Amino acid sequence: MKKNFVINSVEFGGRDLPIIAGPCVIESQEHVLRMAEKIKIITEDIGLPMIFKSSFDKGNRSSHTSYRGPGLEEGLRILENVKKSLGVLLTTDIHDATQAKPVAEIIDIIQIPAFLCRQGDLLKAAVATGKIINVKKGQFMAPWDMKNIIDRVKHVGGEKLMLTERGTSFGYNNLVSDMRSIPIMQDLGVPVVFDATHSAQQPGGLGKMTGGTRELIPTLTKAAVAAGCDAVFMEVHDDPENALSDAATQWPLDKLEALLQSIKHIRQARDN
Repeated sequence: MKKNFVINSVEFGGRDLPIIAGPCVIESQEHVLRMAEKIKIITEDIGLPMIFKSSFDKGNRSSHTSYRGPGLEEGLRILENVKKSLGVLLTTDIHDATQAKPVAEIIDIIQIPAFLCRQGDLLKAAVATGKIINVKKGQFMAPWDMKNIIDRVKHVGGEKLMLTERGTSFGYNNLVSDMRSIPIMQDLGVPVVFDATHSAQQPGGLGKMTGGTRELIPTLTKAAVAAGCDAVFMEVHDDPENALSDAATQWPLDKLEALLQSIKHIRQARDN
């Protein structure tokens, strides 16, 4: 039986369709605050709960010359300002066990990157914070094999867990989203998030940068909502072509409202 979680009246695994959204990486305090405010206005107008996401460090960039972010201390200061200014729920990713405790002092949901989903010490440190953990399914893993991740989390005392589907490696520089993953992982007893933008990536497809097919994001998102995902994750930017990370697949802010309206209708039709 799938376990539901409620954070500040936002339900994961129930009738709500939370939207986890924000720019891939913190580019500046001004940019993050602007993005969070605009995304909040859009989601509130549509009637979908929002969790703001942005990373303080991207440790798995394609090239060592790529922008990584402001780092832990400065990044958390900026995210804390977002929470204080706008009163939104926050999520961000951690890459090292030592980051879990300071992140948990500010963040509501701790995200485990797909590449690190089997790192036992990282999972243990995240669980120790008492926060809800969102583990992204590795691109190299079958959905049914995520049961091992769930068991590992439960073994160290974790009960508040979600999984995220973000595509599966299919040959070189390509990901494929298998929508069967959503009900398969839900049957493991956890809410399942669909990562709409990373699922459209072509990892390393541009040599020193990750490519992607932004135009397919609406199709993938609608399919995932129709398949019954419990939340939608998407990286959103007001100038995606010039974003400092994941420029090929961040969803344009000016197209966010239309996409969210369409998936809300799909969710309502599915519920009825």
